[in-house]
Amino acid sequence: MLDNREGQPVPQVTFRTREGNEWRDVTTDDLFKGKTVVVFALPGAFTPTCSSTHLPRYNELAPVLKANGVDDIVCLSVNDGFVMNAWAGDQSAGNIRFIPDGNGEFTDKMGMLVDKQDLGFGPRSWRYSMLVKDGVIDRMFIEPEKPGDPFEVSDADTMLNYINGEAALPKRVTVFTKPGCPHCSRAKKALAENGYVFEEIELGSRGLSYSSLAAVTGAGTTPQVYIEGERIGGADELDAWLKA
Repeated sequence: MLDNREGQPVPQVTFRTREGNEWRDVTTDDLFKGKTVVVFALPGAFTPTCSSTHLPRYNELAPVLKANGVDDIVCLSVNDGFVMNAWAGDQSAGNIRFIPDGNGEFTDKMGMLVDKQDLGFGPRSWRYSMLVKDGVIDRMFIEPEKPGDPFEVSDADTMLNYINGEAALPKRVTVFTKPGCPHCSRAKKALAENGYVFEEIELGSRGLSYSSLAAVTGAGTTPQVYIEGERIGGADELDAWLKA
């Protein structure tokens, strides 16, 4: 039975983290004392659900969470500092603080250490999230004890809904661009000035060609702006959409 520790203080441990080329000890108090912190814990860096959904959505909703009183968002896994830093770089998740629980000490004291030897992982964290206020656990969302790796309640949307069920979600924006395109620069500037965070997909990177652009967007020119799945079009169409 996994341990729900709501109303209890977080365990006192020291995490061995890496900053640059140096070791840096980070204590429980460093992370939680005097702060409101969201923690999401997961089985491992670079694993599929963690990389494709769990972490990216917390990174995406971080500005909304922080606008609703959260000071920091911590991703915790039973991995070493080198692995966690490499994963952080791979994910470009600048809104998240990555904490390695290399020996599983924090996870064990939380009652969340589980055996994943069948996958060759050894001891790992069960997937869960929690809201911690000044070192005391206010709320925990623990994934149900089912076979495999359930992902039903520890997601960012569930946490945000608990903190403020009326919070407005950010729109998802993607911009297809090409190097040296002045209209692309104009579209990106307009989005930024209007408070939109966007993902940029540049032709020539990620194997994206003009043929692929036309197949995906129905247009062969850049930029092509999409907001919540709706094709807005180029820079002029974006200007008109923003003024509407």
